[in-house]
Amino acid sequence: MPRVSVDLYASPMGNPFKRFNISPEVIRLAVIMYVRYSMLLRNAIELLAERGIDICHETVRLWWSRFGPIFATAIKKRGIALRHGCPEWRWHLDEVFVNFNGITHYLWRAVDHEGEVLEVVATKKRNRRAALKFLRDLMRRYGRARSIVIDRLRAYAAALKAIGATHLHECRGRWIHNHAQTSHQTLRRRERSMLRFCGMRTLQKVTSIHAAVHNHFNHECHLVRGQTYRLRRSAAMAGWGALMV
Repeated sequence: MPRVSVDLYASPMGNPFKRFNISPEVIRLAVIMYVRYSMLLRNAIELLAERGIDICHETVRLWWSRFGPIFATAIKKRGIALRHGCPEWRWHLDEVFVNFNGITHYLWRAVDHEGEVLEVVATKKRNRRAALKFLRDLMRRYGRARSIVIDRLRAYAAALKAIGATHLHECRGRWIHNHAQTSHQTLRRRERSMLRFCGMRTLQKVTSIHAAVHNHFNHECHLVRGQTYRLRRSAAMAGWGALMV
């Protein structure tokens, strides 16, 4: 795994912990407990209490709401910088149905061939316009992949035709779309632990932060030896500890 560059984690607005009378390590620990694992706020404060940190669950909510997007943006910038110049092999695009307030919304997700979530966008409609915006934002950040695996939704085909990328369309094989389908499992666990999402802004915020943290700690432990996994885990924890230093 590449060495972590602290400069990529630097905040353009200065030190975000400046006005907090608590150690940044405690804030990072509380955020990682709540975001990385599908638990409630009160479960997080119980685990923190075992470590001698006595805080209220609303404090964890404040830290997650304020520092979660900052951490996610830093991790995402690092990922884009490390992928710069590397050819994209295959993308898997899929959408998830999310219901709140009696209305069905759609969460568009792009996953690469290694299972890393590239982009997450929440929309109210599932049509050509939404698919076109999603694809354009994806290609603007990561370039074009060699192939794009999608389901039989017509909006994808129409969007690819509009940007002149129909030759990248790939929709064959029985298990070729498993990367996208499997990546939804962690999102559904988070949705159940939160007792459903309450609004579009919350949906977009939670999924973006969750995807970035998941990518950072996704080591594919079932594909590597135990020693390699422990080295990658230590590097990921070191990178998390270097956030906003």
